[in-house]
Amino acid sequence: MELNFEGILLAVGTFLIIGLCHPLVIKTEYYFGTRPWWVWLVSGIACCVAALFVQSIFWSALLGVLGASLLWGIGELFSQEKRVLKGWFPMNPKRKEYYKKLGKNEHSCPTCKDKN
Repeated sequence: MELNFEGILLAVGTFLIIGLCHPLVIKTEYYFGTRPWWVWLVSGIACCVAALFVQSIFWSALLGVLGASLLWGIGELFSQEKRVLKGWFPMNPKRKEYYKKLGKNEHSCPTCKDKN
C-alpha cells in the first residue's frame, strides 16, 4: 500500500499560509495603514492567475490558497484599522494624527473617505 502525503502537506501549507497572513495584516496596518491594500490585491490576483498555469495540482492548489488568502487580507486590513480605532490593537504612535483624523470619519475604505 502506497501512502499519499500530498493532502496532508496541502493542509499544513494552507494552515501556515493563513497563520502567516494574519500577523502580516496586523504589521501592515501598524506600519503603513491601509494604503498598501493594492499590493495585496495585485499579489492575490497574480497568485490566482499563476495557479491556472502551474502543471502540478499540489502547487496549483497551494498558489490558489495563497491568492485567496491575500485577497481575503484586503478586507482584514480595513477591519484591522477599525479594531485599532476601537482600542483592541495597539496604535502606531508615529501615525497618531492619522488615527485622530480617521476617528472623526466613520468610513475607512478609500472610496468612502473622499465622500465626507
